[in-house]
Amino acid sequence: MISVIKKFILSKLFGRKYYRTGKCNACGKCCTQIYVKHFRHVLCDEKEFEKLKYLHRFYTYLKVIGKDDTGLIFECTNLDKTTGKCKIHKKRPGICRRYPQEELFSMGGALSDNCGYKMEPIISFSDVLKKQRKKSLKTLFFN
Repeated sequence: MISVIKKFILSKLFGRKYYRTGKCNACGKCCTQIYVKHFRHVLCDEKEFEKLKYLHRFYTYLKVIGKDDTGLIFECTNLDKTTGKCKIHKKRPGICRRYPQEELFSMGGALSDNCGYKMEPIISFSDVLKKQRKKSLKTLFFN
């Protein structure tokens, strides 16, 4: 019953399609090759990034390591490269605490192969297929 309520809240009220399962295995890969989305677009301009550093502390933790067709690519300066762990884990920003979020996939991102997290669909493919078949049958017989 609780899972039904959770699915309803996530899918209907928040418009989510996935929920996070699993736990972090401290590989550190999520702290490199980062895209930053700000006001509906991925950052592409270093001048805009410099301005954002004044708006929120999180941006000061990032450094630009490249750029591609999607936008600027960042790396977190709090990642300890020898251990793969966060240097400020207990005080890490909310965006890091909520990782991974569904929005990651809408930006073309993906979880690394050995990531401990998984993004599970809220409504299974079979449930979606059943619902679609019912709609098709109603359309077939009542039109």
